[in-house]
Amino acid sequence: MNFGTGSSTGRVLVVDDEKPLARMVATYLERAGYEVTTTHTGPDAVQAARMHDPDVIVLDLGLPGLDGIEVCRRVRAFSECYVLMLTARGNEPDRLQGLAVGADDYITKPFSVRELVARVGAVMRRPRTTVTVPEPARAFGSLVIDLGAHEAHVDGKSVGLTRTEFDLLAALSGRPYQVFSRRQLIDIVWDPGWVGDERIVDVHIGNLRRKLDDNPGRYVDTVRGVGYRMAEQ
Repeated sequence: MNFGTGSSTGRVLVVDDEKPLARMVATYLERAGYEVTTTHTGPDAVQAARMHDPDVIVLDLGLPGLDGIEVCRRVRAFSECYVLMLTARGNEPDRLQGLAVGADDYITKPFSVRELVARVGAVMRRPRTTVTVPEPARAFGSLVIDLGAHEAHVDGKSVGLTRTEFDLLAALSGRPYQVFSRRQLIDIVWDPGWVGDERIVDVHIGNLRRKLDDNPGRYVDTVRGVGYRMAEQ
């Protein structure tokens, strides 16, 4: 493992079994002011995530020891850091599975390293749903959203949501009668400068609904051709 030094704007763990690529990515991130750890296998990635508590993990899916999907699943058991997947172009099943187990975003190989650094910067700028003034919990039928605790409960039971899933729920519930387009949700939850496939919103909404046991659309409603809103109770 290698560790960047100096003043830091955030901690990034770069995981790729292609060592020259990992070194190049780390160099660009260090120039941008990040403290960087690099590792090249799945087990080492999980260990490094525990040891260094990164803000962002840049995670390749094709790793020895444990693949990136399993690494992401294990990291999600103890960390809410952002996970940016590196996937092969056209490998949609892996992308969907990665997002389902808790990755926040993805970038396809081959990629511009500058674009990757920009994408890391975008997730680091994402507004968090922290609350400085106590706010009453938001209730929608049996769904209760506690912004202060960053928790959601259905029928009194805690629902394990990723940061991205919770932020989407917070955005929708903040204006429950408004229909949000994909682009509006990206601007709120990701970053106004985010560039990529906007259908990533659909994947995260699908994962959110699954965790809320929301198959009939009890909590999150789809408005065809427009976007999403909280369902009327």
